[in-house]
Amino acid sequence: SGFALPTQHVLGRSEVVPSKPNTELKDVYESVSGFFRPTTCRHNDEQTLIPCHVGEGLNETECLKNKCCPSKTSHELTCYMPFKDSTQLTFRLLVLVAGGFFILGCLPFCCCACLQR
Repeated sequence: SGFALPTQHVLGRSEVVPSKPNTELKDVYESVSGFFRPTTCRHNDEQTLIPCHVGEGLNETECLKNKCCPSKTSHELTCYMPFKDSTQLTFRLLVLVAGGFFILGCLPFCCCACLQR
């Protein structure tokens, strides 16, 4: 009597709540593409800064939301395109290949253990 009654809809056994209803193929493609195309905002002196396509005069938060790099070298904050990070790509591919060889190396032992039972 002193407790409030719940007003939320309680799901029955036949109803299923989707965990991520907006997960699409595009999101999966972007994550895989991001893994094989790493970028960085660190630049060398010989690299030229290419302005980002989102526009001029953006603050740092808007610049990062649009996957651009903020530059604080001038009086106005400008956004520039990130650079390809070949070192990170090499490291990721090395770990991926090493993991694949490890799994292939363990596969015969797992098969033999399962077949002996």
